Amino acid sequence: MSPLTPYRRLFALPGTRAFTLGNLVARLPMGMFSVSAVIMIAGSRGSYALAGAVTATGLAATAVVAPWTARLVDRHGQARVAVPATAFALLGGIGLVVCVRFGAPDWTLFAAYAATATTPNTGGMSRARWAHLLKGDAASLHTANSFEQAVDELCFMLGPVLAALLCGTVSPEAGTLVGCALLMTGVLLFTAQRSTQPPPRPAVTSASPVLAPGMPPVLLSFLATGAVFGAMEVVTIAFADQQGHRSAAGAVLALQAAGSCVTGLLYGAVTGSTPSSGSALPVRRYVLCVGAMAVLLTLPLLAVRLTGSLPVLAGALLVAGMATAPTMVTGMTLVQRRTPEGRLNEGMTLAVTGLLGGIAGGSAAGGWVVEHVSPAAGYTVPVAAATVAFGIAALGARTRTRTVRRRGRHLGIHPANTP
Repeated sequence: MSPLTPYRRLFALPGTRAFTLGNLVARLPMGMFSVSAVIMIAGSRGSYALAGAVTATGLAATAVVAPWTARLVDRHGQARVAVPATAFALLGGIGLVVCVRFGAPDWTLFAAYAATATTPNTGGMSRARWAHLLKGDAASLHTANSFEQAVDELCFMLGPVLAALLCGTVSPEAGTLVGCALLMTGVLLFTAQRSTQPPPRPAVTSASPVLAPGMPPVLLSFLATGAVFGAMEVVTIAFADQQGHRSAAGAVLALQAAGSCVTGLLYGAVTGSTPSSGSALPVRRYVLCVGAMAVLLTLPLLAVRLTGSLPVLAGALLVAGMATAPTMVTGMTLVQRRTPEGRLNEGMTLAVTGLLGGIAGGSAAGGWVVEHVSPAAGYTVPVAAATVAFGIAALGARTRTRTVRRRGRHLGIHPANTP
């Protein structure tokens, strides 16, 4: 069977190509905004610490607001909520450009970027559509999740390159402005596809997904994983700038996303035909993938410490990114299974919220280390964050196994039958 066969089956479903195209346009800016903001603010104010703190504030605000936006999406439908939420968020992005352009006080940068917090989780809405269309088909849903993760990585691969190109060749504000235009256009195209939209659930009374059994350790590991991404971005931009190649930072970051994108597609094709519904396999896979990510992230640190070469760092990031997609796919699979009925978009948004909160902390920590120690030392931050993520995932899996065994002995159920 061709590796493309599982993906052909996905897009044979009516309406899937149309909503995927719109969602791809809407998600491309997620790889542009923070890079554009860092380049724009650092270039104007001369401080990576300030740039990292501003982007961290915006991401932290999003981490607080996004679950509420997702809850409204679940209750009232994607089209009804996502369009006005996006329009409001763009006011914050444009406000940031105005504040930087006209030299407004530093506090206005924080306020403007925090206003982008209503940006809807377009990736989560797309995954919710696949879960709705493929309900009961674990193998196809695994392939769909792998594809969605590959799309995320594609956006993080192309977004930084486009942002760095626009900010470097057009104007420092161009990356943010083009990102705003793409986001609004993509959301309009995506929400126009009503036939594949999950039905609204206005009367859902189940508890919050954050309280669901087994969910807290997954969300905490996502928080630590987000710190990996946030720190890596700020530190890599600073390191490229130190080497006199700031405009190459986007391309270097893109290689990390490229490694993840390729492995994500392969992961979906190879394991997509092996349903694991009703087993503990996703938990074991998740712990293994997070551990692999922690190990591979030592490569960029070694590259800058031993060689100080930007091309060597780029190669190290390409390899280091190969564990990202499998980690996120297996993590999202656990989130989907542990989210109560009718609150899927909220559950997945909580996972993304964890990532955003981690990115915020990682950006701030990476910016501080760059400012007060050195860009090379900054690469210790993602390694430390990945190690913490692995510890949380392993401890969560162990605790979950013990709980299931106790319940299994009481009910006569074998523990391997519960994810």
